[in-house]
Amino acid sequence: MKTVHCFGAGLVGSYVARKLAEEGYKVQVYDLDPNISFDHPNITMVKVNAMDVELSAFDNVDLVVNMLPGNIGYDLTRKLSSGEWPIVDLSFSEITPDNGSIELQNNGSRILWDVGIAPGLSNMLLSEAYRVMGYMSKAEIRVGGNPTKPDGAWKYMAPFSPNDVIAEYTRPARVVRNSGIVTIPALSERHFFDVRGKGTMEAFLTDGLRSVLTNIPAEEMSEYTVRWPGHIQKFIDERNSGELDERKLLEEWCFDPKRPEFTWMEVVAYDAENRAMRWVVIDHGSGGDSSMARTTGLVTLGCIISWLKDPNMLPCGVHPPESLPREVLISVIELMRVNGVEISGPEIA
Repeated sequence: MKTVHCFGAGLVGSYVARKLAEEGYKVQVYDLDPNISFDHPNITMVKVNAMDVELSAFDNVDLVVNMLPGNIGYDLTRKLSSGEWPIVDLSFSEITPDNGSIELQNNGSRILWDVGIAPGLSNMLLSEAYRVMGYMSKAEIRVGGNPTKPDGAWKYMAPFSPNDVIAEYTRPARVVRNSGIVTIPALSERHFFDVRGKGTMEAFLTDGLRSVLTNIPAEEMSEYTVRWPGHIQKFIDERNSGELDERKLLEEWCFDPKRPEFTWMEVVAYDAENRAMRWVVIDHGSGGDSSMARTTGLVTLGCIISWLKDPNMLPCGVHPPESLPREVLISVIELMRVNGVEISGPEIA
């Protein structure tokens, strides 16, 4: 039985750990939260600060998964990179593993990063579009997890770390314009559009392209976060008036598992003759698991399983999701569909 060490047991982390155990893997989970527990014989829970874990005590580790949020996650990946094990990094930290500050050791450290729905699946789909189309005239990603109904003062709740959501709203957005990378203030290019079955929603630029900025050629490329109309204007108004209290936001955006919600993503790419490839992903959660936990976690899970089945899947180095073999994308989509996630668009076979 192969062994996976998972750091972080939030909404996504606990989902990934449980699914790995159900797939027959031995799982060791590290998290400080005293309220987290698992009822599965394949899972061992360790209550500890991740940065206090002695890596020398790891035994029979086949793969390590980092699902801690933000820059804490980056610090952990940097620590983990001193080991011999493959690392799957879902931290979505502002400092990314490919910036050169993580020094790969002589033992051959291997890191796969940003393997969620977006970035993650979105990167893989853009890579497929580039494989088919070649140089793209335009590529756009729209993605968001939101309550099913636009209710409440904010019309929103955070399906992952609220601090990371706030960072999305404040971090300048890097996009591609005229085949070059430019930086635009976050929340720019706001526009309304229709989501089938939901009605009018609003999208705005955020800094989610990350590795595809340099790895997938396009004349224009953007990533937009999707929210119910009114949400981001409220954020802007409170920020501009000086009334924005980030500590209060953490309470007001707290995820309520009893509140119906959904995750929606569109990835569309156009070639030089304006022919399009378009994929849409939508999920409403299932069995008590949130849609964001499922859509993010199943991508992560698919990558983990593919790597465990083929330990030589990736060589030494730091790898973004668009560099994965095409077979991994196929298996990820199949895994998501088997678990009830709706994915429409060009078939990849």
